[in-house]
Amino acid sequence: MKYFIYLLLAIAIGLIIYNTTHVDFDNLLIGNSKTAVISIVASACVVVLLLILITSRSIQEKKNKKR
Repeated sequence: MKYFIYLLLAIAIGLIIYNTTHVDFDNLLIGNSKTAVISIVASACVVVLLLILITSRSIQEKKNKKR
């Protein structure tokens, strides 16, 4: 499960990088640039959620070690 989370994190970061190459910074919300911006925001949400999951799992492991 640990490696799967890191794989998803790497894929999400890769999608952020890929989609930033398709953004037209002069017209952010027109055409393909709009799709790229939405994908960047969605991938950023995935990154944040996965980092929260990693943190909560490490806290849970520390809690279980104390018992």
